[in-house]
Amino acid sequence: MAETAYTPRLRTEYDRKIKSALTEKFGYANVMQVPRLDKVVLNMGIGEAVNDRKKAETAAADLTLIAGQKAVVTYSRVAIATFKLRENQPIGCKVTLRKTKMYEFIDRLINVALPRVRDFRGLNPKSFDGRGNYSLGIKEHIIFPEIDFDKAGESWGMDITVCTTATTDDEARALLTAFNFPFRQ
Repeated sequence: MAETAYTPRLRTEYDRKIKSALTEKFGYANVMQVPRLDKVVLNMGIGEAVNDRKKAETAAADLTLIAGQKAVVTYSRVAIATFKLRENQPIGCKVTLRKTKMYEFIDRLINVALPRVRDFRGLNPKSFDGRGNYSLGIKEHIIFPEIDFDKAGESWGMDITVCTTATTDDEARALLTAFNFPFRQ
């Protein structure tokens, strides 16, 4: 079955406005130098899954609902006796989003999920890794509208990493600010 020719709202905004604004600001000689979003990685670490195997599967199901793409359960590589952790035990889940699903997720994150965070004062502008990638942590995954608050047994935290093709943090910050990321002043 062929996919429909659907372009997300943020992608069309990037093509129409953001690309030319970044070219003007940084003076790129080539169109391929303009930074763009590469991928978004969602990660949930479930420490309680050591005692209860079902918790990792439940978290993976929730992450699948949030991302719109099947999440993969991650397993421990080594045994750590202090944490009662054995080798090959489920300890979390992750999913990598690209292209259409990535733009849809970022749109929902910025416009729907982040405004639902309690006492939200903006994202930390220093959470760039030096190579143009941005990471943020969320304390409760129930801020996403896909998760039914009443049916969710527990709320887990999650890490979101936005990978860009930018070479410096300033370029990445300009790109994400153009996408309306609510950075703290």
